[in-house]
Parts: sequence; C-alpha cells; structure tokens
Amino acid sequence: MQLLFADQLGPHFQLEEQILLPEVLGQFKKRKYHRQKAHLILSAIRHRALDSGVELIKLDSYKDLATAVSSVVNPTSYNLRRFVDSLGVQIEPSRGFVESEQEFADYVASKSGKRLVMEDFYRKQRVKTSLLMNNGQPEGDQWNYDHDNRLPAPKQSNLGVSEPWTAVEDEIDVQVRADLDKLQAEGVSFSGIDGPRLFPASREEALQAMHHFVEHRLDLFGPYEDAVLSDDWAMSHSLLSAPLNMGLLHPLEVAQAAENAYIQGRARLASVEGFIRQLIGWRDYVWHLYWHFGEDYVNQNELNANEPLPENWLELDAQTIDANCLKSTIDDISKRGWVHHIPRLMILGNIAMQRGFNPRQVNDWLVDNFVDGTPWVMPANSVGMSLYADGGMMATKPYAAGGAYINKMTNYCGSCQFDPKVRVGEKACPVNAGYWNFINTHQERLISNPRVSRAVYSMRKLSDLDELLEQESQRKNL
Repeated sequence: MQLLFADQLGPHFQLEEQILLPEVLGQFKKRKYHRQKAHLILSAIRHRALDSGVELIKLDSYKDLATAVSSVVNPTSYNLRRFVDSLGVQIEPSRGFVESEQEFADYVASKSGKRLVMEDFYRKQRVKTSLLMNNGQPEGDQWNYDHDNRLPAPKQSNLGVSEPWTAVEDEIDVQVRADLDKLQAEGVSFSGIDGPRLFPASREEALQAMHHFVEHRLDLFGPYEDAVLSDDWAMSHSLLSAPLNMGLLHPLEVAQAAENAYIQGRARLASVEGFIRQLIGWRDYVWHLYWHFGEDYVNQNELNANEPLPENWLELDAQTIDANCLKSTIDDISKRGWVHHIPRLMILGNIAMQRGFNPRQVNDWLVDNFVDGTPWVMPANSVGMSLYADGGMMATKPYAAGGAYINKMTNYCGSCQFDPKVRVGEKACPVNAGYWNFINTHQERLISNPRVSRAVYSMRKLSDLDELLEQESQRKNL
C-alpha cells in the first residue's frame, strides 16, 4: 500500500493500486491557516478519496499512523522527509516537477561554483523539453519576452477578459465547511473569511481550469502580468498554482497546453513564453533551491529585520490600514487567500522589507494565508526575492520601490489618501517615504551594489531627508 500526501493528489504520483491517504486535522491546530486554504486542502483530500483503491484515514498527526505502508513518493518538506525516513519503506524520487533532484544536483555541479541564475536554468529547461524551440533555437529568436510583458495598469477598471474558472461546490464541500465550523467552535483559529471554494479540488476540476485558462485567458496574460487593478483580482492570471502545488496538474502538461495554443494561433508568443517561463523555469527553480539552500535558509536575516508582523496583517484586517495598495491587497487575501505575484512582491514584500518585518514571520504568514503556499515554494520567493534577507543568494538586488512604481503599475493611488509623489507630511505616501527610509538604513550595504548604488547617492541629496526619517520613525500604521 502506498502512502499519499495531500500535495500528491494527481495520477502522476500513483505507484500502487492501493493507496492510504491521511487527513491530518492536527495541522490546523498548530498554525493559523486561512479558512479557505484549510477548506481547499480537506476538499481535495476527500475528493481524491472517492477514487477506487484509495483508503482515507483521519489522523491528528502523521506520527499516529499505524497502518502498514510499503511505498511513498518523497514528500515536499524537510519535516515530512524525516517522517518517511523513519518508516523504513520504499521511497521513490519526488515528482511533479520537470527537473529531477538528481538532475539539478548535476546542473549545480556543472556550474563549478558559479552563481546560479534562473535565466540560465530556464534556457536549459527549454532545450530539455523542446518547448517553444525551433531547430535548436528559441521560437521567435528570443528566449525572453519580458520587455513585451510589462505594460502598466490600463485605464479601464478591469482587463476585459473572460472570468476565471471557479469551482461549483458539492456535498463534500458542505461537509468540509461543517467540520471546519466544528473546529472553530472547539477553539481552532483561522484567518480570512469563509467563502465559496474558488480553486480546483480534483483532477477533473483542475483540467477544466487549465483548459479554460488556455482557451480564454492565456493570450492576454503576458502584457499585463505585472499590472494590478482594484476591480479585477485575477486579471489574466491562470490561477493554477494551487492545483499544481497539490499535484493535481503536472507543470509539463500545462506548459504543453499553452504551447499548443501558440502553435494553433490562439495565444501570442510573448504571453505563452512568459507563462511557460513561470512553469518550467521559476517554479522548478524555487523548488530545487529549497533543497539546495538548506533547511535553515528560511531563518536568513542579513538585513537584521526584527519587527514583528502588525496585528492587521496577522488578522487580515484591511479596515485598519490607510494606504490603499496595502489595504486592497490584505482585503483580497482575506476574501480569497490569493493575490498574484506583483502584490506579493511589490506591495507585501516591498513594504515588509521597508518596514523591517522579520523574514521568518513573513514567510510563515505567506505559507499559512495563501491557498498555494507551501513550505518549499515560499522561502526563495519571500526570504530571498521579496525581502533580500539572504543578502543576495537569490536576487542581485533588493526589490525595493517607491510610490512611483505602485502608481504606474496599479490603479490604487488615484483613490488613496496619500500622494505617491509626496515624501513628507500628511499626504506623504508611506511606500514612497518607506523606500527612502530603507535606502538610508542600509546605505552602507547598498552603495557597493551597482544596481542600487545610484539610489543611495540620490537619497543623500534629499533636502528633506532628516524630516522624512523622523516621520517614518514615528509612523505606527500604514
């Protein structure tokens, strides 16, 4: 009998005809999960348990497992790998990614100690898979169409693409909701609001969501992938990260579906290339960095950022936040347990870095509050990319930005009480002022980085710097 975990729910994880699938409620007692994330996990497990040969077993902890199992696919976290090591069973290599762990180890060895760069890894993946390749050359004679995929937020209130696929709840969801209500009545605390399930909880639903995106939304994904509109929470993003991270889809089948849309003339090259880069490049890359960087990477704190997360982040309380960009982002997370990569990086991550929030706390908060959050996906994205807490292992510069970036790429600033052009005073944008405060705080480190040294010199010329620093030292709420 094969032991199956909750993020191994697709057919590509099945080793044996008989499967033991644990439902572990104790995880919700240890950390504060988003209510909709907890719902999605339980719904997906119970939907998989409907399949022939699958036995559902309810546990408070994996350590309570008493049923004999003979095999398992290597799981996706250090804790679970220690657990399966203790079982003395056949452990098959991890699945659900394009590059195997051994292949990545060989790739790292081939670099002979040189810095790892995602773009290099991505190009290797393209050659390996033959995706968007033409006689050994990239389709269109370019590897990367980033320059075509950075349009600012359009003037209209929404992007105008077809609505994303959403789930239709069934009897399983009704029972899941009742069970979570019972847990809450017993004192288990969740964040966010309960709501109708939005994301796929079965293989069939995941395939429906994939085909809907490829057919109706992929073409416009690229140009506006970095833009944010307050009335269009999904924009033209795929919303497939959750089913991918639960193992309901394989990244290669999704990438191939996108490539076929380009071949058939249903989606532009820049959009398809950008989407495939996320799937076989970025996603695979952060998975392998989770193991390459090591278990203690999540505790990296090179900028000595030790401020605790504010209560309104922990409680997802948007009503106590003044800055419209952050207020809207926290509100979206509360409602759905999801925002796309720009609110994560350039609003949440940017502000957390500016304000010196503790990286481990930020990482854990992201894991717990996002439906696609996993222990492997967040460290490189949050500790490395968003917070620069690793001192440059992941990114060559901190992704710090002021109000001008938010004003360009979103429509939040027009209705905000703060002015993105103002640094000091009642109208001072906390993202704008926070940016200069961050540059000042870390100027000795940043001045040696050619990608951000100019900002240090500009900061030193600000006539109102002392006033700005005093103002930001007193700021209690964004």
